[in-house]
Amino acid sequence: MYTNLISILICLLISSCSKSTIGGYSGHGVEAIDSVVLKKYSPKAIPKELKTEIEAQNEIRTTGLGQLTPDGKQMFFSWTVTGVRQIWKITGPKSFPIQMTGGENATSLEDISNDGKYLILSRDQGGDEYPTLFLQNAKSGGELIKIFGKTKVKVSYLDQNEDGSKIYFRANDISPTTWGIYEYDIKTKRKELVYKGEGYWWIVEILNDGNMILGHALGNIGREYFLFDRKTSTSKPILGQGESEYYSIRKSSEDGKYIVLTNKFDNFNRLYLYDGKKFEPITEKVEMNIKSFSVSKDYSRILLRYNDKGYFKIKALDGKTFKPISYPKFGKATHTFFGSTTNDSKYTIFGQVFYNKPRVSYVYNWSTGKLNEWTIPSSPEIDTSGYTPWSLEYYPAEDGTSIPMFVKRPKECEEKTCPVIISFHGGPESQSLPGFSPYAELFTKRGFIYVMPNVRGSRGYGKQWLNADNGRKRLSVITDIRDSSIFIKKAWAKNGVVPKVGITGGSYGGYSTLYGMTVFSDHFDAGVARVGMSSLVTFLENTADYRRYLRETEYGYLEKDREVLEKLSPINYLDRVKAPLLIIQGANDPRVPAGEAIQFQQALEKKGIESSLILFADEGHGVRKRSNKTLSTGHSLNFFMKWLK
Repeated sequence: MYTNLISILICLLISSCSKSTIGGYSGHGVEAIDSVVLKKYSPKAIPKELKTEIEAQNEIRTTGLGQLTPDGKQMFFSWTVTGVRQIWKITGPKSFPIQMTGGENATSLEDISNDGKYLILSRDQGGDEYPTLFLQNAKSGGELIKIFGKTKVKVSYLDQNEDGSKIYFRANDISPTTWGIYEYDIKTKRKELVYKGEGYWWIVEILNDGNMILGHALGNIGREYFLFDRKTSTSKPILGQGESEYYSIRKSSEDGKYIVLTNKFDNFNRLYLYDGKKFEPITEKVEMNIKSFSVSKDYSRILLRYNDKGYFKIKALDGKTFKPISYPKFGKATHTFFGSTTNDSKYTIFGQVFYNKPRVSYVYNWSTGKLNEWTIPSSPEIDTSGYTPWSLEYYPAEDGTSIPMFVKRPKECEEKTCPVIISFHGGPESQSLPGFSPYAELFTKRGFIYVMPNVRGSRGYGKQWLNADNGRKRLSVITDIRDSSIFIKKAWAKNGVVPKVGITGGSYGGYSTLYGMTVFSDHFDAGVARVGMSSLVTFLENTADYRRYLRETEYGYLEKDREVLEKLSPINYLDRVKAPLLIIQGANDPRVPAGEAIQFQQALEKKGIESSLILFADEGHGVRKRSNKTLSTGHSLNFFMKWLK
């Protein structure tokens, strides 16, 4: 009660706040929501014709990238063909898929044991993101064998030993902010605490002598690493201590040296060899980010995934000499990237993404140089070859900075004015990428131009761009949201007709939508916010404890930055709302509690402002189940058709 009172008093002292007061709430998860509220905001049915159309789009499915068994003869992958993500198996390229898991809750494939005997799986309940870890017989399937899982405990698979007899996971069962790293013996079914520490900890690599490289998140970006001695339970710093820099590391082929990906010395990530004292560049300096790298077990190669202005491409180096080596050549695609490599370093999975067909997965044999397509995407009764392509364009911010945006523009909109949907990504350190999007295509076929900006604070454009919105700096660049609409309404008008502009997004994109519909309400004609924060104060107070310190390094700290957090909270500007708003939220969300959506909607209702809320009782941070996705998509389409067409 006192926390909310202080928030209200501060808000009233800030001249730019509205004089409405924050409703306030406590906790997260469906159990924190009154049943009357759940019923009141439960999703309504959509018209049959629209449901049929969306369901047809939902039939377009591609499998997860997949993982090979150690011998390279079988592949396991996730697939949503049942309406919920489950695990499937194929016994060779393009063979008939066999379903391994089922049920109403989504299942994730975490790994395959190194002896090939078991699948390591995780599954939460209704999207609550508190999963349980399981084993399943890789050959016969059958009942899932519980490894570990508790109510309101976050569990994550980490790694396994060389022969696959022991697996490692982390859990915050000691306290909400203390992570324990556990070793689980598959044969004895016993777990042993290996390490515990405050904040996010994980295993980077298990070394041949049984020792481990451990990673620790210092915030949303900063990382530090330690060499952990299993026998003495002591750790020795490797790098990152006392810093806030991004690092990703693996052991090199030389003792005492590490392969490190970092942007410490440049605006973009670059690969280095680190001996504990100095960094020697491995890759050349280029104006694009290395998103990730993979080192094969035998050090025969390093695979690099580059992010070139939002398009993924790959390169390969010798793992010992670091000289370029040959790698499989692919046809033209929007993105090309790599997946996992088998423990014997013989096979690697690759994927390609296109704008006009579902993703394709390949397996490459490094010994023979043979590339095979393994999975077959499907688009029954729909010809996706005519999908609208994406184009990379830019708009100017208030200070003259060019903001990149991916645009999906129907042909008819080149000659006439069309309504525009601007979709902001989450994160906020994420990035909107062009690709195969049946969802966006539902809008373009109705005559909307679909736009995805990467405002300052987005990943993929260098360190300066990424850190441009941290803490108080967000006040200076959040106008990138507004400036997208200013540019579009001016530059995309035809024959004097100014386009109507809708705003949407999920998570931080949902927050961007609420901010756009309040602070920048003169510039948007309708908005659909999904799982977005309405108050950065109540969000930080109620998000899951294990996440709070990571988010505070991005948005600001409750104790010392409350004034800034209040200034950046959409709920303090309710009096500025002018256009219709639809809010969509999962009740089980541990990241952005459902209270964020409920308090905003109820405050609007009290003021008699046009708005509506859809609350999914069996979803979390986003909508995953097929029937719910149909409803969420249908209501979003109908809403924008009503207010923008």
